[in-house]
Amino acid sequence: MNEKTEELRDIFTSVADEDTVTESQEDTRGSLEKDDRTVDERLESVVARMRERYEFETPLEDDELVAIAKRFYEGRDDGEIADELGIDESTVFEARMALHLVSDDDADEVDLVAIRERDEDDATLAAEYGVDEGTIRRYRRVAAAKDESRAANDRYRDEFDSILADADLSTQIAKDVREDGLEDATEGMETDVSF
Repeated sequence: MNEKTEELRDIFTSVADEDTVTESQEDTRGSLEKDDRTVDERLESVVARMRERYEFETPLEDDELVAIAKRFYEGRDDGEIADELGIDESTVFEARMALHLVSDDDADEVDLVAIRERDEDDATLAAEYGVDEGTIRRYRRVAAAKDESRAANDRYRDEFDSILADADLSTQIAKDVREDGLEDATEGMETDVSF
């Protein structure tokens, strides 16, 4: 150490009441996720909080609701999800609505605000819109789910988006690293070599 460095070290040790001027460091592995829990654990946490807050009734367990959320984000429709999980398609729809997982296709070409604000019974609205009563009930359920989600500032939907988008991003980056790891290093090398 030169004289200036030694003088600064002496000043630091006298002011800090420490014998050393360095902090031990620990190497940690990087991660795209800030949360140490698995994707399923994080999703289960969101589902449990929603179940507690909204007290929704469903015959499904939390792990089945997590499976529905994951498959919804994979782009599967209610029929595909129902077939994969061995449950009724209407149960999948109700579970999605309880979880605020509304897709654009749930109420295509219908003004949900108009349906939500109307006091007429389902039969009257069905005749007006040229659909059956079941479809009107479905539209009303979609409108209610959207309202419930909006009242919570879309918090739960945003959490699902964040968790599942992070998981997808992590998977994609890890896949890209595996695929590209040796590709650049071996580019242009002769591979037809006989020993």
